[in-house]
Amino acid sequence: MTRQSMVVPEEMLLSVPTPASSTPAVAFPPPRSAASSATRYKKLMAHLELHSNGGRNCSWMESMKASSPTHVRSVSFLTSVLNENEDSDWIRRHPSALSKFEELTAAAKGKKIVMFLDYDGTLSPIVDDPDSAFMSEAMRATVKDVAKYFPTAIVSGRCREKVFSFVQLSELYYAGSHGMDIKGPTSFAKHTKATAKAVLCQPASAFLPMIDELYNLLLERTKLIPGSKVENNRFCISVHFRCVEEKRWSVLADLVRSVLADYPELKLTQGRKVLEIRPIIEWDKGRALEFLLEELGFGDGNDILPLYIGDDRTDEDAFKVLRDRGQGFGILVSRIPKETCATYSLKDPSEVNEFLRRGISAEWNLREY
Repeated sequence: MTRQSMVVPEEMLLSVPTPASSTPAVAFPPPRSAASSATRYKKLMAHLELHSNGGRNCSWMESMKASSPTHVRSVSFLTSVLNENEDSDWIRRHPSALSKFEELTAAAKGKKIVMFLDYDGTLSPIVDDPDSAFMSEAMRATVKDVAKYFPTAIVSGRCREKVFSFVQLSELYYAGSHGMDIKGPTSFAKHTKATAKAVLCQPASAFLPMIDELYNLLLERTKLIPGSKVENNRFCISVHFRCVEEKRWSVLADLVRSVLADYPELKLTQGRKVLEIRPIIEWDKGRALEFLLEELGFGDGNDILPLYIGDDRTDEDAFKVLRDRGQGFGILVSRIPKETCATYSLKDPSEVNEFLRRGISAEWNLREY
């Protein structure tokens, strides 16, 4: 077994056609016949159930397992040995940010830290119910202290309002919907060259009616798949399959793809036990990171050190931006090896908390922000 076959692939772009244009002139889809849609839906469900073990769906099953890091591994002796060897090699290439803390401290000397944090799986543990992904009070206190000294942003696939309801810290920047809805703290102008009180960036506003329509449609269509949950994140939609029986994952995926076929202006991607639907515009967490650096007046500065901590495939866009800039570091939160553009790693939110605490205590050019 090769190393490549052991690493969990996260680059799972689902096969929904994506036009070449990065920012299309969106025409809202014309009304569709309710009768024809209902008939087509019934036929589709019958077809999906009948062919749930077909070759294509088997492929879907593998990709959905691969994008689910918590999926149980084989416990055979041989697999355990191979995994141990692979883990050792992976950790050499992506060492713990805690074990390399002095190295990070040296890189931060004379530079201003800018902190970017994912939410689910980074500040809070991954849970079965997305509405119960609460962060601990200890983590909230840590993030609050971090924001005193470093410009700090939460960058999440969740809608901005939902993330704020979890974090409850008004002094942070919030980039929801994979960075398509960005707002800063009320004291924003004090920290930047901007004159506005709060930054507000919503590059996908034209897609809102379409996303609402698709959300309601998916809400209705997925009722027959127990455990599925459709979440409206305002500028994107998440279809969670964490609580769906594994044998029905491919049925759910094909159902979502069939519904999305009528919306060529939207694209489908995969995250951690979630199917995510987003506008086709070229905007992601990496673009959100660049936008915030510009708004903070750090776009061309050589005296800054951006740190981005995240656990999901969507965070790879930000890791790649930092790698390409040759400035700052990505830190992947994961207990298992995954292909990543991050430089360092941490195992779970408890290690994230420890890392942030050590950053506050270290000589990271602390000055009240």
